[in-house]
Amino acid sequence: MTPDSFAIFSIPRRTAIDSAQLQASYAALSRAAHPDHGGSEEAASSVNAAYETLRFPEKRLKHLIEVAAPEGAKAWRTVPLDESMMAVFMELGSALDASAKLLERKSKAASALAKALLTNEELVLRERLETIGFGLEERKTGMEAGFTQLDERLESGDDTVWKDIAATQARLAYLAKWQTQIRERLLAMM
Repeated sequence: MTPDSFAIFSIPRRTAIDSAQLQASYAALSRAAHPDHGGSEEAASSVNAAYETLRFPEKRLKHLIEVAAPEGAKAWRTVPLDESMMAVFMELGSALDASAKLLERKSKAASALAKALLTNEELVLRERLETIGFGLEERKTGMEAGFTQLDERLESGDDTVWKDIAATQARLAYLAKWQTQIRERLLAMM
């Protein structure tokens, strides 16, 4: 069974958490769990793993489902992308494809002049990827703003909330994956 990261940090099982409070708790717990301060490698590892789980909303929601959802809600389900998420997926796919082709042409460019001729296209693609990345961050922030309502439903005992938490978690996981792809591509283009 997965250790309960919420219990390790002594915080309620919720979708929304205070990041500053989590950071402060992490500093105190990691200090106390560190082998140099009377803790153990195992305790320090547990605190670090719990922090990484709670720190990222897509991981936190997945963990919340694992430790608190009724068995029926834990089953994996395909979460279809709505039209706006599908549009972002298509735009990102196109930008990643174009940037991969540019990187390939750039690697084959034999002279400094040939590479310089690709600079404008590279700048346009970098800007396109950055714009998509900013849009993904805005979507993520918007989804996180809905955590309060999810938590209110959880606290009221509304068992239908688990389906919405699972759908939110899946969408956040897509966003996180796409953000990683953008970061990696932008690094490759440096």
